[in-house]
Amino acid sequence: MKLKQEKTKIMVVDDSPSVHRILAEKLRDQPYEVVGYTSGNLALKAAAKEPPDIILLDIVMPEMDGFEFCKRLKANRAFKDIPVIFSSAIEEAEEKAKAFEIGGSDYVTKPIQLAELKARINAQLKQQKSKATLQAHNLTLKTKLDDSVKEVYASQKATVVSLVELARARDNDTGYHIERTQEYCKILAETLGCDDNYKDVIDDDFIANIYHAAALHDIGKVAVPDNILLKPDRLTREEFELIKSHSSVGAQILTLTAERYPWNNYLNMGADIALYHHEKWDGSGYPEGLSGTNIPLCARIMAVADVYDALRNERPYKKAYNHAETVLIIEKDSSWHFDPDIIEHFMHIEQSYAEIYDKLK
Repeated sequence: MKLKQEKTKIMVVDDSPSVHRILAEKLRDQPYEVVGYTSGNLALKAAAKEPPDIILLDIVMPEMDGFEFCKRLKANRAFKDIPVIFSSAIEEAEEKAKAFEIGGSDYVTKPIQLAELKARINAQLKQQKSKATLQAHNLTLKTKLDDSVKEVYASQKATVVSLVELARARDNDTGYHIERTQEYCKILAETLGCDDNYKDVIDDDFIANIYHAAALHDIGKVAVPDNILLKPDRLTREEFELIKSHSSVGAQILTLTAERYPWNNYLNMGADIALYHHEKWDGSGYPEGLSGTNIPLCARIMAVADVYDALRNERPYKKAYNHAETVLIIEKDSSWHFDPDIIEHFMHIEQSYAEIYDKLK
């Protein structure tokens, strides 16, 4: 917005110097500063140094006509919003239509009537002022909306993280498992993202989301009784079925939240991971028996991370495997348990998994 003492700068582009003089004389009592150029090239150079507020443009000029001048002006993003009023003795409808098609804001016919010109100039300036006010208002609203979204997102995340911390409090091994699987998922997603086959799916947002969502994969275990979750002996078939329910329970918890905030990709991905990370490539997993690419990509990535970490840790029913043994098992289980393409990428970075495990064990 201009300061009160500033004048509106009107650039007149016309090959007739007399037009410049007449307009400058007729408009001298107005809050306008009139500058004139007889060449389109000179006018474009001048506009680059000090953009005018509005341009009064002749059509018929040597070297560069008004249409070409307007095209070049509007091609520059810095000048595309400057109003251009064409002024010409040409009255054909086709010429007027062309003027508007290439970006003209208005059209006056020569000889120019002063009262009409003032009215058209003021109308364009008023429109520009309204546009600037609207843009400033929209920017303010966007800033407020962004802040609100961030606040809501942070609140949601804090709530979910509290559930994760509850899981940690019940079983310290679960806490370390969560941290490691987050890192496993992140590095595997980054590796896949470098492959052209995944570039349209895996971007920076996907990687950030899977890192945070991975922490939610076992969130459903908050509903499993301590005497089963922390049982030091092998589980019975009935107990194992109850443990398996954690995938559905976790998805239900996250889906209820995600339904209220459908735009939150972090929660939506968390629900997919919680529900499907025990599915297997050949369809023999649970809870829905999905197979192949019907299993969401994030869950296929999580499956590798989850199994790798489970194999590395001792359980009442199994010994702890070292890194080399674990990698051999995962490679052998490719094509029936795991997505074979993901395992191919995993094999290129498997040593990173060992480093993560040793760092966070």
